[in-house]
Amino acid sequence: MSSEHNPFGQVLVAMVTPMNADGEVDWPSTEALMAKLVDEGVDGIVVTGTTGETSTLTDKEKLQLVTVGKDVAAGKAKIITGGGSNETAHAIELYKASEKAGADGAMVVTPYYNKPTQAGILTHFRLIADATDLPVILYDIPGRTGVPIRYETILRAAKHPNIVAVKDAKGDLMEVSRVLNETDLMYFAGDDGNALPTLAIGGVGMISVTANIAPEPYRIMVDAVNRGSLPEATEQHRLLEPLVRATMTHVPGTVATKYILHGLGRITSPRVRLPLVGPEDDQAAVIEADVYQVSGVPGLDFSNFRPDRNAAAGGALPKVAGTTR
Repeated sequence: MSSEHNPFGQVLVAMVTPMNADGEVDWPSTEALMAKLVDEGVDGIVVTGTTGETSTLTDKEKLQLVTVGKDVAAGKAKIITGGGSNETAHAIELYKASEKAGADGAMVVTPYYNKPTQAGILTHFRLIADATDLPVILYDIPGRTGVPIRYETILRAAKHPNIVAVKDAKGDLMEVSRVLNETDLMYFAGDDGNALPTLAIGGVGMISVTANIAPEPYRIMVDAVNRGSLPEATEQHRLLEPLVRATMTHVPGTVATKYILHGLGRITSPRVRLPLVGPEDDQAAVIEADVYQVSGVPGLDFSNFRPDRNAAAGGALPKVAGTTR
């Protein structure tokens, strides 16, 4: 599929799920964050992905995030559901329900923990792609799932008409180049540090964690690459480096991103659900040190950054447990 027929856009954000101090979804903060992201030019919002704490959300919450996202975006941005499952039957039901709720696309992660063979992974993807009319992004993140989607499996999956893209968090850009040469799949960077390298070899965009905090430089980066202005894109990559380091290298990206968003006053609590916990003092210190190195990032002002280590401490047990079997 060519980028001209891209159903998702190019600048996508892997959105956090704001929660209150008790670990319940904070719906007003969720709507406010979605609205800000749309206003700042993102093409799409991926809800209930890794960054959205999908593994500890209930199915009801996952579907509500889709419906709320559709209402807030009002056609200005796509809403992609990332809340799959390592049980194929459960994943199929979730994606069917998400399609009914209005999702514009589905991001399907490799089954995790049970470590299926490549044949099992391919069957999982094909059955989910068969189940709805949604365009599908395969999510290749072996560091979390325990198994990669191998090159041969990607080529076989690419033959399914609904499987149109890959979010790559494996980081093998030589393999990405090979797949781009041999299929019509689109590639999105799934590691914020690889956003520009992925664009430079023919990827169409990124699904970014850091864009929760600063979407504008990713918009500038993508638009610059589209115009053939590599120096302009490289400047945004350079400016983003300490922020990407702050969000992605010390604690899970969800934890750091919520910590920073709360310090900026954009969400009411930095709380995450257990087994995730907020940063320890030493971890918070290095996140803050990286943040204070950020300078010149378009649309971002840390002059009133007020991190709250006490508010972030620990993790929450929600009233209703998630439905993962």
